[in-house]
Parts: sequence; structure tokens; C-alpha cells
Amino acid sequence: MSRVAKKPVALPKGVEVTIAGQTVKAKGTSGAGEMVLHDNVTISEENGELLLAPKSSSKDAVMMTGTMRALVNNLITGVSTGFERKLELRGVGYRAQAQGKNLNLTLGFSHPVVHEMPEGVTVETPSQTEIVIKGVDKQVLGQVAADIRAYRPPEPYKGKGVRYAGEYVVIKEAKKK
Repeated sequence: MSRVAKKPVALPKGVEVTIAGQTVKAKGTSGAGEMVLHDNVTISEENGELLLAPKSSSKDAVMMTGTMRALVNNLITGVSTGFERKLELRGVGYRAQAQGKNLNLTLGFSHPVVHEMPEGVTVETPSQTEIVIKGVDKQVLGQVAADIRAYRPPEPYKGKGVRYAGEYVVIKEAKKK
């Protein structure tokens, strides 16, 4: 079995987990979430830790055990502390403004871009060029960040656009005469 699958998932204080068949539900300080485990994987709770094991010794069952362990760990981390993604806007006149469940973006188009946040995801704009997205589900959070970045990805000549915080964009050299 893989090293990831053998490692137990520790339950932090304040997180309640209920296991019903293949469904794992977790509730914590940041919110609640649930996921359905693969049919080849079993889960049990012992001494404040979740242990995952394959139902058989087949290659597929062993592979899915490691994957499910990582997903359960993300679920527990999400409901206890939550996840966040930061985006930066680079470019003259590029601005972002959070209004409730919507994110208003001015990205150099002839019209403003309004992105509606899905359920369980919140957005903040500490400054006009910074976007902070927070949520419980890591997969949904990453998809929202990718969708916002897709409106105006960084271009390679000046680096203008929406980029992840800390993302390095390789700037191309301009065409020479």
C-alpha cells in the first residue's frame, strides 16, 4: 500500500465526523462538507483519527485508497481551517470590487465582467488589485480561481492580466526590426 494511504487522518479539535456507509460528513468551525468514498475503500475512526484501507488487494483498490485519503484530509482541513486562493490584477485600469456574492471586474473590455460566486465560496478585495477567495471545498475554490483567471490570463509581452499570487510569468522579448 502507498505511504499516503497508510498515514491516518488526524481529527483536530472542534471537528465532528459521521460515517454512514461510504459517506463521510464533517462539521467544523469553518463550515460543513461531505464526500462519498469509492466502493473499493473502507474507512474507520479510531482514537481521534480516520483510517482508510482497501477492501481487496487489487491494484485499483490500493490506488483509490491513497486518493480517497487525500480527499478526506482536504475535507477535514477545509471544515477546520478552510482554504484560500489569492489573485492579483496587473495592468493599467484593471480593478476588482466585491459586492456580496458577486465579483465585479474591470479588465480592459468594453463592458464590466461580473462573476457570481457559487455556494460556500466567499470573496474579498483588500485592495483594487487583489482578490482573496475563501471556502471549505478545495476543488470548488480552485475552479473558481481558474475561472476568474480565464477572463484575462497574463499575456507574455507585458504580463498584464489576472494571475495567482506568486505566479511567475515569463516575459518574451519584443520583436526586433
